[in-house]
Amino acid sequence: MTKREMFEAIVNGEMNDEIKEMAAAEIEKLDKANEARRNRVSKKAQENAPLIDRIVDEILGEEPKTATEIAAVLGVSVQKASALARAAAKAERATQVDVKVKGKGTQKGYTL
Repeated sequence: MTKREMFEAIVNGEMNDEIKEMAAAEIEKLDKANEARRNRVSKKAQENAPLIDRIVDEILGEEPKTATEIAAVLGVSVQKASALARAAAKAERATQVDVKVKGKGTQKGYTL
């Protein structure tokens, strides 16, 4: 039975064991594909991993650092530094805290 025949049978209200088996097999294929997609590491994530390691190993310490300070050391934009620091915090390799910056208000800071 083809997928089209299965879908036409469902639309027509025909339900038999063959349709149920095929639907179960299709669900299994979807689950397998979704699991593979979930476990795949993107190209960008692979490129960013060394930068996150550098942030955690070299830049962060006991004193909170803002994304601006991290960006200056890494030589990347503040937005990228902020995203990398958030990724480190999400991976529980760093801690995100609020830091008061004179003239700018409260910003996110990152520590070990």
